[in-house]
Amino acid sequence: MYENLFKNPLHRVFVYGTLKRGEPNHNLIQDTANGYAKFLGLGKTTVPYPLIIATKYNIPFLLKKPGVGYHVLGEIYDVDTKMLKKLDELEEHPTFYERSEENVLMASETKIKGNDNFEEVIVRVGSLMKVWIYFLPKFRSSLLHLPMYNSYSNEGSHGLKYCENEESTIRPEDLL
Repeated sequence: MYENLFKNPLHRVFVYGTLKRGEPNHNLIQDTANGYAKFLGLGKTTVPYPLIIATKYNIPFLLKKPGVGYHVLGEIYDVDTKMLKKLDELEEHPTFYERSEENVLMASETKIKGNDNFEEVIVRVGSLMKVWIYFLPKFRSSLLHLPMYNSYSNEGSHGLKYCENEESTIRPEDLL
């Protein structure tokens, strides 16, 4: 096991949308055929960003516009190079989304008690770390007028169910 880590280093990734546990694309992270992934804890961006839901497929996007929106909540994983390549494929990095290394605060779930507000716990006991985050770097400015969220759930009160499938592709003109 340890020998493999030297050949295949781990990369820390922050996921905020359909890749989180309980969300439509989480099976990609769970499938060991795609590589190794280990859940580390819950995280929150140290800088506010606009997290929106857009296109006819109701896809969550994190727009690369620091200082606008909210501190975004998500999950942090250690993944191997094979899994990172799978995530890059899903996110169409670097032609569509762009993977960028950013700071987040992380708290392990063991630090969060049943009725704790996990945002408060992250601020109180969180560890600062560098992670990879997938951003939409180029977008129409009108997207900044859409509702912004601090956390994404396909079951959210927004009522916008994610519906992308194998046949559907996002066209850049939908967002640019």
